[in-house]
Amino acid sequence: MRRSLVLVLVLLSTLLGAPVAATAAPGHQISYRSIPGVGGTVLKAFVVEPTGQGGGPFPLLVMPSSWSVPNIEYVGAAAKLAKESGYVVVSYTSRGFWDSGGQIDVAGPDTVGDVSKVIDWAIANAHADGTKVGAAGISYGAGQSLLAAASDRRIKAAAALSTWTDLARSLYPNSTVNKQAVEVLLAAGKATGRPGPVLVEAEDAYRDGRFWEVVPISAERSAASKIAQINANGTAIMLGNAWNDGIFAPGQIADFYGRLTGPKRLMLSPGDHATAELFGAAGLPNEIWESVGRWFDRYVKGTANGIDAEQPVRLKPNNGGAWRTFGAWPDANADTVRLDPRKIHAGWGTVADSGTLLLSGALQGFLNIPTGVSLPFVDRNVAGVWSGPQYPRGATLAGTPKLQLQVTPSAETTTLFAYLYEVGPLGLGALITHKPVKVTGAGRTQTLDVELEPTAWNVGAGNRIALVIDTVDPRYLTESTRGSTVTFGPSSLTVPKA
Repeated sequence: MRRSLVLVLVLLSTLLGAPVAATAAPGHQISYRSIPGVGGTVLKAFVVEPTGQGGGPFPLLVMPSSWSVPNIEYVGAAAKLAKESGYVVVSYTSRGFWDSGGQIDVAGPDTVGDVSKVIDWAIANAHADGTKVGAAGISYGAGQSLLAAASDRRIKAAAALSTWTDLARSLYPNSTVNKQAVEVLLAAGKATGRPGPVLVEAEDAYRDGRFWEVVPISAERSAASKIAQINANGTAIMLGNAWNDGIFAPGQIADFYGRLTGPKRLMLSPGDHATAELFGAAGLPNEIWESVGRWFDRYVKGTANGIDAEQPVRLKPNNGGAWRTFGAWPDANADTVRLDPRKIHAGWGTVADSGTLLLSGALQGFLNIPTGVSLPFVDRNVAGVWSGPQYPRGATLAGTPKLQLQVTPSAETTTLFAYLYEVGPLGLGALITHKPVKVTGAGRTQTLDVELEPTAWNVGAGNRIALVIDTVDPRYLTESTRGSTVTFGPSSLTVPKA
């Protein structure tokens, strides 16, 4: 009986001219395209379009590539977004790199303008809906997305992962050159791209010890200087970075988040630059990219999925544990430790340091192996060491540790490096966070307010925290003079707790 019924239905559908097969299942198609950017510069792109979901127009996501990474970067994530949520996604190589034309202008006006040109092209050529547009990226692509959100009101939402919001603060924290980060960026740019005049001049200044001359290019290339435009546009901004990001540290991200007035979300988790979201870009399961998808569904497509009702600040402890959620950046509770006077000799390194760019943070993020120290082996002649409170029941630190230091350097210029550790009963420490700071003025006593990089960290039961300050760190260019001294007067450390 069932077979007869099926045959009758097939015959009727044929006679009536109806298709026998059901509508094709949702899927996607990928094409490799050339898109004209600013000034006609050709941008090479993978365009991922939904199939089996009607003729459009479809919501659009534009994804500029990371520094020295080609357009294949986001294709895995784009395929999922096209198939599962019906987006047109354009993943393109940023100008000056790989198969795209032009020169690297370090997120200058042409590179940022390319985002708008890609939007124009997708509307005209890829069935994209110009009223439903989002921008996303990792690292260089993330910075472009934020800057484009300030200049192009069509961008309703942006997701910026492993991003910078203040370029000078990232590469020149407290007037200290992040040497390892600068060297990596320069080498990668020259290996995979064509540096333009801005990058060439910046490298010349860096090589000649004139990095301060690079600082003026930062404002135009930093979303922090364009916060008013982003807020006026009402763009929904999602930010995701890693605690140990050695290129774009999380403090600048937390401050930028606090200044946003529109819909916003902040996710900070273990890892180093781009490691937390790396696999998600390839289309593999990843909680950061899952949030990105939900963010765009809500603020680009307009789907009521509840993400706007969730607590927006989401912090995953750097040394393991579940996400902690907050309504705002945590700063309510804190322990304050008084730091007794010390005098140290400058210019010599110690066993305390911030680790190696990318490697140390990746070990922390993937394997929970911290950058360690044996506190008894820190030379007290060349480093100040202070013990903080012990936590018999453990504690969760969450927020931004702060130092108020009274210092008197004997040299005109000295670089200080502050390290905060969790220390066990045998004196073995795990690095929680750190920060450099440059001190000038020989013989001048001054009080410095220093914010360490923010953290979320679970202190084990019975362990304590400790502070180490020395004057040399392999990650940074130090300006400390051997034979000089630094005298610390009465000072304090404030440690935030969840």
